[in-house]
Amino acid sequence: MRRLIAVLFALLVLPLAGAQAQGDPPGVKGLFLLTDYPTQTVRAGEVTTIRVKVNNAGQMPEPLALALAGVPAGWKIDLLGGGQPVGAVMVGVNQDVTVQLRIEVPKDAPTGSQTVILTAKGPMQQASLPITLTVGTEAPAKLSLKSRLPSLRGTPRSAFEYTLTVGNDSGKDLTVALAAQGPANFQSTFTEGFGSNEISSIPIEAGQTKDIKLKVTPPRDVKAGDYPVLVKVAAEGATAEMRVTLQVSGQGKLALSTKDGRLSGDAEIGKTSTYTLVLSNDGTAPVDEVELSGTVPSNWKIEFNPKSIAAIAPGDKKEVQVLVTPADKAVAGDYMASFRGNARGEQSSADFRITVTTSTLWGIAGIGIIAVALLVLLGAVARFGRR
Repeated sequence: MRRLIAVLFALLVLPLAGAQAQGDPPGVKGLFLLTDYPTQTVRAGEVTTIRVKVNNAGQMPEPLALALAGVPAGWKIDLLGGGQPVGAVMVGVNQDVTVQLRIEVPKDAPTGSQTVILTAKGPMQQASLPITLTVGTEAPAKLSLKSRLPSLRGTPRSAFEYTLTVGNDSGKDLTVALAAQGPANFQSTFTEGFGSNEISSIPIEAGQTKDIKLKVTPPRDVKAGDYPVLVKVAAEGATAEMRVTLQVSGQGKLALSTKDGRLSGDAEIGKTSTYTLVLSNDGTAPVDEVELSGTVPSNWKIEFNPKSIAAIAPGDKKEVQVLVTPADKAVAGDYMASFRGNARGEQSSADFRITVTTSTLWGIAGIGIIAVALLVLLGAVARFGRR
């Protein structure tokens, strides 16, 4: 018997105690109707929704009939639960049920305040909630615009991305147009705060905010400096604007060519030929730690003098000698070589055509051999021809 009583105590008493501990404070009991804003302003010709919680603090559940009193003539107020019209609710112990008052105010409603009383009544208990509704004129649209980091730093190759917060401080939902005005050739795009689709406007509910992203891409040839971009949002005559700044630091731009601009040259088999390369910096910052390298056909030799350059200032040029030696067994003809300059964050390369010829000594020797052969032939003809 004791064991049975203990089981019943655990099943019945402990859950009720736990519910009391998790619900309303100890000592608070009764039926309550609660809303966050019991006094509100409504607009003539518009629909307003008010949420009301029916709270049961430690009472036995029972059906509670809902009723409205004091509804002004011409007004329409519906009681909704879960999106459907309801006439009663039943609330568990220490629990809430939410109902909505959907209020339609006629277009010709006069200004002033009206008090509507919502009641919830059951066999054993009841509660009421007065709600004051003031018909007012429509407030003008109002927008706000903020940025977490209004100034960003980068190079001409950077994409500057700003997170902006747009606020709708109006009493109704708005579709907000987005625009950005920057220096010439600066590209600007807007995306949602957590999306990748480009947008030109965004809907924002009354009293709410939304995050958007502004991406600004400067042209590659932009000079170092600070560049402002004006961001503007607008809706129904309301505007808000702010400036964000791109702090563009210098960027080196390495270029490799030859002294006369020709990317071709001549060489002889087995002999070293020297070509002059020119490394220039067309950017706005120094190019540091430039290393020279190249690719030539198999068994050829290549050497740079100097092999490396500490730095090239903006607008400056440096000459480098490249020594190329074709292989001893190379065949006369055209060959391709590639010369490269690599720096920190920058590189440039050029393909160079090399026309290989045989040595002039071999040409002279060949002519001599041919001449000797002709002399021998002529001598033989002259000697044996007489016979």
